[in-house]
Amino acid sequence: MDGLFPRPRAVVAPGAVHVPHWLSPQRQRQLVTACREWARGPVPLRHTALPGGGVMSVRTVCLGWHWQPYRYSRTADDVNGARVAPFPDWLVELGREAVAEAYGPGDGAEAYAPDAALVNFYDGTARMGMHQDNEERSGAPVVSFSIGDTCVFRFGHAEGRGRPYTDVELASGDLFVFGGPSRRAFHGVPSVRPGTAPPGTGMSGGRLNVTLRETGLGRV
Repeated sequence: MDGLFPRPRAVVAPGAVHVPHWLSPQRQRQLVTACREWARGPVPLRHTALPGGGVMSVRTVCLGWHWQPYRYSRTADDVNGARVAPFPDWLVELGREAVAEAYGPGDGAEAYAPDAALVNFYDGTARMGMHQDNEERSGAPVVSFSIGDTCVFRFGHAEGRGRPYTDVELASGDLFVFGGPSRRAFHGVPSVRPGTAPPGTGMSGGRLNVTLRETGLGRV
């Protein structure tokens, strides 16, 4: 519960489900500990350079497959050329649990097989512009976990970056899953609210967002 009022589970759009407080404090701490280890390498946490010369304000590290605009590879050729850290089995299982929670256990959750994760760290000034997760060949859902400071998550539609869209508050422990008709919807993070993280997560400030995807790229 946040303050005096509970935050209910919500279907934000067809196939897009927000489940507040889904990650227990213990699981949040487990993810924070794992993210700190992944951030040390073999490919370190970095600001991603964009093709037009800009640099993303969030810092990112990848598992399984390395993402750079706008493709996946097994090695981080835009950073240090190292092969990215493997995608752990326990994170696959957590992703399946999340899909079952969002859609029900009989709706493809057991077949969900994420093989790439993007771990994004937002400090108090970081933002994410409206974009699609469009490099994956698979149409399987994207699973998103939030830990630390609350953010405003803007969720739109597949036709473009403009309205209509819905602004959702994602707090520490929240789950957001989008698939089906919403799989290619534009989405972004226009703001983070510093100082809103609850105690006990292991975060000293900022927001961690861990997103799981099926790339559909096989075992190359």
